[in-house]
Amino acid sequence: MTPKTLRTIRQIHLYIAVFFAPAILFFAISGGLQSFRLQQASGWDGAEPPQWMATMGSVHIDQRLPEAEPEKKPEAAKPKPPVDPAKLAERKAKAAKALPMKIFTAALAMALALSTLLGAAIAIGTKSTRRISLLMLAAGALVPILLLA
Repeated sequence: MTPKTLRTIRQIHLYIAVFFAPAILFFAISGGLQSFRLQQASGWDGAEPPQWMATMGSVHIDQRLPEAEPEKKPEAAKPKPPVDPAKLAERKAKAAKALPMKIFTAALAMALALSTLLGAAIAIGTKSTRRISLLMLAAGALVPILLLA
């Protein structure tokens, strides 16, 4: 490849990377949280997750903001069926087996987020690309917000 072609490819890469950096950062963080199901009650032993985690999960999974659920009429408490100890042990064994992959996925998400932040810092720190990088970062942050509204 000629030097001019390589320069053009690097420039296109810069524009694409900086434009999508806010979304990559968002999806890396929300995906890392989802590794442990922290966006839903099952990740908190039945307790409601923090609202910001539930919102991030909803945008990540459903590509929309969460909708307020209509109030439910209180139902009579139904007795819970007894938990089969064998099934409980099987569930715990499956969860333990999946833990290393969950940890790897969370580490991957953190590395992707850090790499994205470092790339944006390099783009902004380079005097020749600072203005266009800032404009592309702003556009990359605003477009998804407008699409969600």
